[in-house]
Amino acid sequence: MNIEQIYTGCLAQGAYYIESNGEVAIIDPLREVQPYIDRANKDGAKIKYIFETHFHADFVSGHVTLAEKTEAKIVFGPTAKTGFNAHIAEDREVFKLGDLTITALHTPGHTMESTTYLLKDEKGNNHAIFSGDTLFLGDVGRPDLAQKGDITQDDLAGYLYNSLRTKIMTLADDVIVYPAHGAGSACGKNLSKETVGTIGDQKKTNYALRADMTKEEFVKEVTDGLLPPPDYFPLNVRLNREGYVSIDEVLEQSTKALTVDDFEKVANDNDALILDVRHQSEFIKGFIPQSIFIGLSGTFAPWVGALVKDINQPILLVTPEGEEEQTITRLSRVGFDNVLGYLKGSFESWKKSGKEIDTLRSVSADDLEVAIRKNAPVFDARKPGEHASEHIINVPNTPLDYLNDHIKEFPTDKDFYVHCAGGYRSVIASSILKARGFHNVIDVAGGYGAIKKTGIQRTLTVCPSTLK
Repeated sequence: MNIEQIYTGCLAQGAYYIESNGEVAIIDPLREVQPYIDRANKDGAKIKYIFETHFHADFVSGHVTLAEKTEAKIVFGPTAKTGFNAHIAEDREVFKLGDLTITALHTPGHTMESTTYLLKDEKGNNHAIFSGDTLFLGDVGRPDLAQKGDITQDDLAGYLYNSLRTKIMTLADDVIVYPAHGAGSACGKNLSKETVGTIGDQKKTNYALRADMTKEEFVKEVTDGLLPPPDYFPLNVRLNREGYVSIDEVLEQSTKALTVDDFEKVANDNDALILDVRHQSEFIKGFIPQSIFIGLSGTFAPWVGALVKDINQPILLVTPEGEEEQTITRLSRVGFDNVLGYLKGSFESWKKSGKEIDTLRSVSADDLEVAIRKNAPVFDARKPGEHASEHIINVPNTPLDYLNDHIKEFPTDKDFYVHCAGGYRSVIASSILKARGFHNVIDVAGGYGAIKKTGIQRTLTVCPSTLK
């Protein structure tokens, strides 16, 4: 028996490779499927099953393409309806994989088709669960994404309560938990940085698995403090349910090197968004006017999904040289397939052409301290929980995720400053604001981490919702 977690930090997502006696199962694969095929070939094994824990909202899964390339069977849980050929499992249906078995445990709540897969070893002992978004380490899946018709988030939370207590908490403490996500995912509120745990550990540490917890308490706590999901979530669900084009086709149509003149023409002719993915330290020194920064060095794809409202938006890329295909691949993971090409020679070619460039003002935390003494406006682009726990006195929270909702709050007649935790999100926010005509925006380098080392007055608030 061989189990491998294939973790993708940008998405905080775990896919799984399970091999036994020459047969392989893949659970929740990413859209680029060749690595799974290569891994199976290395073992001299054949991919037999592709198990999907649910219709993912935060990324486009690779199930359709992987099935086309390997003839493996796609398996979804009860109630799932797909636009492609798939096996819809019954609750507690057993699938044989080499010397192992995998049992589908229907665990509705995050979504109605959500299913946890129980792996039994060669001796028939319960070994591990692949819990998808039903159970995370430290949290459970949010119950507000699959509201439909008369089914409310409270209804879904109630289903989730029952699923956890009748299908998961009844398992032995030493059963391993392999979740679909870790810290950084928008699919839960309080996910651990750890990506592998046990049932016993979760019973002790996960607030949602308290033994004495009533259903009413569970529903209240699980639904408390949920932020609106990103706009791209339902679009990804649709792709995962109905199907999509192969990543190979996306790469073929998108990996086009464009000269400076061609790049400019394509941008104008298609009203394309120019997306600059270089490091923020490079972006602030010079960029194509009206371009938006979202750097590859951060949680790139989820931020694109959260901030670019139209999944079909034509996109042109400015990337570090050699990172073009990686950028296109990572965009495709969240369904952004309409990339028209990239700037050949990166930003240096634009700079050498003599065409207009723009820059972003960025100052140190010490400079911010001086500005605050002069009553300069400051805005905090971190998440509400970060702001609630500690922030600069009198500085409002304008989270990057919901920047559009705060546009009218930014002054147009004087300089203002934007900070985040470390300097990545504030440059994203500043680039968006500058593209919208706020040329008086100033980024704070180093973010709150640097601010804490100054004498700037701050307030610390212990917020009960952050302690769960």
